Amino acid sequence: AISLCGGHQGGADRLARTISQYLQAMPVLTGAANHQQLPALDLLGQPFGWRRGAGDWTAVSSALARGGPIQIIQEGGSKLWRQTLPTDAPVQFDWPQWSEQKREVRPQPQARVWISPIQRRFSDAADMPKVQWHPRVLWVGLGCERGSDRALMDWAIGQLCQTHHLAPAAIAGVASLDLKADEIGLLELCEQHPWPLRLFTAEQLQTIPVPNPSDTVIQAVGTPSVAEAAAIAAAHQASLPISAPPADGPNPDRLRVSKQVYRHPDYDGAVTLAVAQADWEWVGRSGQLALVGTGPGSLDQITPAAQAAITQADGVIGYQLYIDLIRPLFRPGQLVEAWPITQERQRAERAIALARWGLSIAVISSGDCGIYAMAGLVLETLQVQGWDGQTPAVTSYPGISALQAAAARVGAPLMHDFCAISLSDLLTPWLVIEQRLRAAATADFVVALYNPKSQKRTQQIAIAQGIFAEQRSPDTPVALVRSAYRPDERIILTTVAAMLDHPIDMLTTVIIGNRSTQQYHDTLITPRGYCPGPKQGA
Repeated sequence: AISLCGGHQGGADRLARTISQYLQAMPVLTGAANHQQLPALDLLGQPFGWRRGAGDWTAVSSALARGGPIQIIQEGGSKLWRQTLPTDAPVQFDWPQWSEQKREVRPQPQARVWISPIQRRFSDAADMPKVQWHPRVLWVGLGCERGSDRALMDWAIGQLCQTHHLAPAAIAGVASLDLKADEIGLLELCEQHPWPLRLFTAEQLQTIPVPNPSDTVIQAVGTPSVAEAAAIAAAHQASLPISAPPADGPNPDRLRVSKQVYRHPDYDGAVTLAVAQADWEWVGRSGQLALVGTGPGSLDQITPAAQAAITQADGVIGYQLYIDLIRPLFRPGQLVEAWPITQERQRAERAIALARWGLSIAVISSGDCGIYAMAGLVLETLQVQGWDGQTPAVTSYPGISALQAAAARVGAPLMHDFCAISLSDLLTPWLVIEQRLRAAATADFVVALYNPKSQKRTQQIAIAQGIFAEQRSPDTPVALVRSAYRPDERIILTTVAAMLDHPIDMLTTVIIGNRSTQQYHDTLITPRGYCPGPKQGA
């Protein structure tokens, strides 16, 4: 799958990767950034909704292609994107020209990238080529006389940005008093750009300290400030998707521009503006959650749809081991977060927060995402948070479960009724697990045991073996399958009587046959009843 032209802005590189996953083909990407495992410079801020600003993009990209050091100055927006860079990326952050720890002189940068809400003008005679990205972190607080023209508002915002050297592309949205919900000019302004409109009640705004309160305004609308207070409130609200709320609430220090009043002889009305800056940028799109089952662990056991979902996502979150197993699927510029095994709830909350912010996030689980995995926890957490069922959108991509993979490696032990039981009592009381074991053993189910034994939890598998030994013949076939389809795969065929004589750990799936399960050479067969012979239970 060859990216022929328009690899960056045209999206051909990303399309070639997606097609290659569906067709199991080789993506051919010739850009220098791909060769260096770097995100393309002109796509760096795309997942976060940044807007490209002025500068010599070709020259800066060429410097990056040559492997020269690039200086990056960031004055606004999140820094999550830095996690997407390889550790040896040729970049220098901010201004220091030497390392404070080693006092080593840094190489002279060959290009500079500004990530800032400030609008800069670059000279052709500059010492190095420069470009700028504008993260959308500026919230414009707007108050106006009733019936003010949309053109007046547009002109006023342009004047404010020009005077204070702010980039209009860095505007995240507009904030005002809820009484302005039907203000035609304001609605037309937000629709034209388009900008989200955040409205607050007078009660909400009157609690926010501002530098320029007005007695006239409080008499008119019930709050001493509209423009400044609304800008601060919106910037505060936009800083919360991932950050914990500050103890002191909305902070007037967020103001970049205090209130300014604008009139124009050609337009009706008057407009008051203020600008505040948020910690997190406005991404400008609805986030998505992909709940992905990666199967046993080898890449050829992952469905093409699941592979494409992983490759297309802005970010991937999962347990460290599972992240390592699918690392070849990742692309440059992708946010990848590996978490410890005991932090499932934190993983779910993190993925949801990033998706609510506007990113597309793949939450990976080994086996099938909906079997003893992350899908249920993510959906439960969304339910607790009052999810509306639509935003963020959630899609599940099934994978080959551990019991399916283990069964496939030993024949056809699941051909008749079967069940799965986890022996982990971290989330389920052991008394409940033991009741289920006895019920399954008595009912003659073929049983797959998950999480059979850990370093600290060693007695549960012995109790389970004892329960099945009471109900089934000692020579009932048992399969112990560890790390199916992985390089360190181990398969042992044994019996109920002898199963504890072999090593069992958390990576082992135990399959215990029913009364009719047979071992034939190196396979286990549970008859379904198609062939002549003794029927089930005979």
